[in-house]
Parts: sequence; C-alpha cells; structure tokens
Amino acid sequence: MSAIVESLSVFRDVLLVRPPVHADARGTFVETYQRNRYVSLGIEQRFVQDNLSNSKRHVLRGLHFQHPNGQGKLVRVAAGAVWDVVVDVRLGSPTFGIWAGVSLSAEDQHQLFIPSGFAHGFVVLTKEAVFEYKCTAVYEPKNEQCLKWDDPQIGIDWPVSQPIISERDGAGATLADLRRRGALPDYES
Repeated sequence: MSAIVESLSVFRDVLLVRPPVHADARGTFVETYQRNRYVSLGIEQRFVQDNLSNSKRHVLRGLHFQHPNGQGKLVRVAAGAVWDVVVDVRLGSPTFGIWAGVSLSAEDQHQLFIPSGFAHGFVVLTKEAVFEYKCTAVYEPKNEQCLKWDDPQIGIDWPVSQPIISERDGAGATLADLRRRGALPDYES
C-alpha cells in the first residue's frame, strides 16, 4: 500500500500526505519518511534538520517563515492533535495572502509538506501535542520572520478564541508591514 498525496486547498505545492498505517492487535506502525517514496510523490527537496515541539492545549505557534534562505517543511503530529495553517507570503503569487488549514493528529498520521514561501503555524486541540517536522534549510534566527497570527487582512478562522502565544509571536508583523520591510520572498513560478 502506498501513500496518498493531494494538494491542500488552492495551493498546488502544499501537499497533504496520507502514509499507510499498519494496524494490528499490538498497535500501529507508520513509515514517516523514506526518501525515494517521497520523491515519487513530488517532494524532491532534501531535508537537513529535524525539529520537535511539545505544546499544551490552546498553545498557538506561528506564523513563522524564514527569508532569505527559506525553509520547506514536512510536518506531522506524533501525539495529540493540532489545527495546522499555512499562508502564502510569496510576492507575486496568484494565491498571495490566502490561507488554508487542516487538522493533523497522531491518530490519522497525516503529514503536510509546506514549501518555502509559506508562513506556517498551528494551535493545539488536545491536552498536549508533540509536533515533529523536517526542514529543507537550517534554522537561521536572523532570517526568521513572524506573520501576526490574527492579521485581519488574512482573516484566519482559528478554532480557539483565546490562544496561548509567546511574546515573540504576539509581536508578529502584519502582511502589509512585512511587505513594507522587504521581508517577503518573491514568487517563482
């Protein structure tokens, strides 16, 4: 059985991957990454860094992206559940400023591939969640950008009305401010 992959919403390059879950009386097994299989699904980027976060209910992390030296990400939830959101921040893109969200959980084992040029964030829906992701570029703190999670120009419909956010994420910039500062990547068709 092979993985099923589909584009997320209007974004042809943001891919929802549904790897096969093998279940029996002992539990489940999922192969979370195997380079040749993911290349055959259209995810050809090389991953150079893995990250893991553990967050409590209603914690919202994001919306982060790196520019310059953008990072693509392959994300998954190892425990719990999150509402995962991407926003196209590529200047000149036909979907610039548009967002899409999807539920990811340890139960369904779905993954989301987010190419460089998208801001990314999530909010935890369960008591806690363990969130893992692979990156196509090394994290560079000086190049990290933070898009305001509640930017009214974007209008993300978060499933939590009072999220718990870090001081850094609370000080995120609007899309308009990021554009004025020259902090957005260009769209490459």
